[in-house]
Amino acid sequence: MDLTPEVLRRKLEDNGYVAESELATTVFLALQLKKPLLVEGAPGVGKTEIAKVLSKVLNTNLIRLQCYEGLDETKALYEWNYQKQLLKIQIMKDASDSEEIENNLFGDEYLLARPLLQAIRSKHQVVLLIDEIDKVESEFEAFLFELLSDFQVSIPELGTITATHIPVVVLTSNGERELSDGLKRRCVYLYIDYPSMKKELQILAMKEPHAGDALRQQIVQVVNYIRHNLHLRKNPSIAETLDWARAIAALHYEVLNEDNIRQTLNILIKNHDDHELLWKEKGLEEFLK
Repeated sequence: MDLTPEVLRRKLEDNGYVAESELATTVFLALQLKKPLLVEGAPGVGKTEIAKVLSKVLNTNLIRLQCYEGLDETKALYEWNYQKQLLKIQIMKDASDSEEIENNLFGDEYLLARPLLQAIRSKHQVVLLIDEIDKVESEFEAFLFELLSDFQVSIPELGTITATHIPVVVLTSNGERELSDGLKRRCVYLYIDYPSMKKELQILAMKEPHAGDALRQQIVQVVNYIRHNLHLRKNPSIAETLDWARAIAALHYEVLNEDNIRQTLNILIKNHDDHELLWKEKGLEEFLK
């Protein structure tokens, strides 16, 4: 595929992702330099979606490692199938050569590949999504350095496994903790903010055409006002804006008013304290006047 930043931008859009030229250029450079793409931003701004859409653009598989507190190498890289190994030991318990038994127990037959090893050993290039990297401890982050620098991993029983095809790596971070300089040096960095009203209108028009132009305009105005003026604990994501638009369209509302916003707001706002803030402090009421 002969890619340029503009061709990539159009291909992203063809697959449902509205991208500005700056975003497309950054993703393009990560692909050209064969470096991981580190995407940072608030929850719900479209970070994970970049990896999903890239797998479609590149016509390849997406392998996802969902990060969480306590994630370690065995869950991310590989484990040995202990049950199968024990069964093999039982079968071979009368064998006199203990070294032969041990050698037989540590081969591909007993290896359970987790997302990182799956991506490294894939027979074709894949997109590897390491989602919410800021949730793991710094020790696990350091463990990733070898993978992201040399695209190889070390397994004591098997030695070093080097990628036949370097995966396209996308890491996402919600900014819950500061990532190390070592990780950032290995990546191309991209920050995504909540979309402008113009961009969110484009997204709504693409994803929810059943809502009319005037209604989509109102929806985006309300969401934009909430995000920038009411200081909620959790701002509505793009996905929640889309869900709200679909709910409003399903109810056949033609315009927004205080009454139908109250009836559907639980689709947009998923925190009780935020619901209280919207109406007790008359923040949204002031906007609707």
